[in-house]
Amino acid sequence: QVQLVESGGGLVRPGGSLRLSCAASLRAFSSYAMGWFRRAPGKDREFVAGITWSGGLTKLADSVKGRFTISRDNAKNTVYLQMNSLKPEDTAIYYCAKGSSGGFANYDYWGQGTQVTVSS
Repeated sequence: QVQLVESGGGLVRPGGSLRLSCAASLRAFSSYAMGWFRRAPGKDREFVAGITWSGGLTKLADSVKGRFTISRDNAKNTVYLQMNSLKPEDTAIYYCAKGSSGGFANYDYWGQGTQVTVSS
């Protein structure tokens, strides 16, 4: 059974920072890529960031490049999303996702999400 639990969301002013965490309960966590997605009000879910099984490769959506960083700690079964220089358009529910393999491919399990609101 796979469980992904996000934390770290909240209300932040424009230009501020947040760090999201995703604690994963699954066997062989270090074998799988992990990712972050988000869904803004009235919009479809979109890819934000991905990281390969080892953490050696990362991928970021163009809208967050230079502001967000994804990382993982395989010893803690946790993946992080560091979000800096936040903008109102970053407001969304952020979801952690487990990859179906070690590389950037499909994702097959999702967390419940954590709300991020960027507002003055």
